[in-house]
Formats: sequence, structure tokens, C-alpha cells
Amino acid sequence: MPFDPAKLLARPATEVRFEYTRRDTILYALGVGASELPFVYEDGLQALPTMAVIMGFPGFFWRDPEYGVDWRRVLHGETRLELHAPVPVEGVVRGVTTLGPIFDKGRDKGSVVYSTRRIFDASDRLLATVFGATILRGDGGFGGVATGQRSPHPVPERAPDLSHVLATAGNQALIYRLSGDYNPLHVDPQVARGAGFERPILHGSCTYGIVGRALLAAVCNNEPERLRKMEARFSSPLYPGEAVRTDIWHQDPGRVAFRAVATERNIVVLQNGCAEYE
Repeated sequence: MPFDPAKLLARPATEVRFEYTRRDTILYALGVGASELPFVYEDGLQALPTMAVIMGFPGFFWRDPEYGVDWRRVLHGETRLELHAPVPVEGVVRGVTTLGPIFDKGRDKGSVVYSTRRIFDASDRLLATVFGATILRGDGGFGGVATGQRSPHPVPERAPDLSHVLATAGNQALIYRLSGDYNPLHVDPQVARGAGFERPILHGSCTYGIVGRALLAAVCNNEPERLRKMEARFSSPLYPGEAVRTDIWHQDPGRVAFRAVATERNIVVLQNGCAEYE
């Protein structure tokens, strides 16, 4: 069945109830490589703000044959997180996800599908909004609109003001997937090779969480309630076991630009980054 963008856009808003405990909060922190006690120890536990990206997640629905998507070639393209309140360490939330718009980048480049997920707590207070872009590498050239995407945030062409390096473990993807993203691209060598990678790649949202930890440490003194916004585009995959260097540029007060580099290969894995904090 060919890709049907109209059917994808007609998909009703997906509401997902997400109940989690302190154990899940610790598991997410371990999944993005954290070892700092406030994020992995139940006594005085704090939630990493980037955990919001997994809350109320609608799942990997791209495999549904109804939409005609070549799911093996689906990649994470962009994430923008806006935090309206601190992420609780446990509780029940609901995520409401809507899709659109869709941009057609051509038969060779695929298409880009945007999504918006609003996350509410049990009292209907808005905790966070997660804007995402998913690249359907095998599903372009259907005659859709090609222009109109948000402009990327520019990164200065000078040496960074500071850098923060974090390691990843060889089994990082195996841990991170336990927080709910079971795309086999990240664990199955055969699926990874079929998608054009030499081996399973790390989840984009895991890379995002690792870089979020770097920003917390570098500009927020590891105080998670201070981070208010974080956005970035994914430019290349990170492989489990690689170290990540986050380069940071101070801009306006409470605002930085950043990018992240896989140090061993000197490849930019996150680009056009912007974060705001208090």
C-alpha cells in the first residue's frame, strides 16, 4: 500500500494515559546515562526534565499498514520541549497527540511529519508540550507542499563558550527502550542494516536526553526545575558506546545555543540547538 498522507492527517488525536512510579523515573535516568544521585536514588529523587518526551507517547504507530509508511526508514528529525511546570517524579498524566502538517521533500529525501503532544497531570494542569518532526525517508514525492517548515535556530560560527562531554554505554539502547520506545531499529542488527546503518543506532530521544543532562550540568547547576525549553534537530545517528560533546554558546540572559558531537567520529548528531532556563 502506498503512503497515504491524507489518511495520516485524518488520524484522530491520540490520548494516552501514562502512569508511572519512582522506579520508572529512575529507569529513564539510567536510560540516558545518568549516575547523579538526585536522578537515580529514591531518597530525594528528582525527575530529569527531558523525561517529558516519553510521557503519553502514542507508540510506534508507523508500522500500521493503514498508512503505507516504510517504517524501517523512519527517523527522528526534531524535538522541541516546552516545560510549563516541573516534571513530577511519579503520578498519572495523559498525553494528547495530534499530527500535522506534512512536508514533501521529494522522492529522494522523503517527507517530514510534525506532531504536537500536550501533557496534562491528573488535575488537567498542562505540564509540558512536545513538538516533534519525524522523517519518513522512504515516503516522499507524493505531490505535497515542500516549503513552510520552521527555520532552524542558528549556532554561532565561533568557538563555543563551554563544552560538556558525556559517555554512553554499549548497552545504552537496551536500557533506554525499557522506557517505552521499542522500535527494533535500535536493537536488531538486521533491521538496522536494512535501514542503511552498520549496526543499531541509539534512539534520537535518548541522545536528546543525554544532551539535556549536559545542559543541566553546564548552565542549570543540575537543578531540573530551571530548564524551561530545549529544541534541536537530529543530523546524524549516535551509536551506543560513543561519547557526546555538547558545545554551548551563551546568547541572551537565560538562553544558549548548542550542538552535540559524537567525539570519536567528529560527527554532529544534534544541531541548531536552543535552550532557555531560569
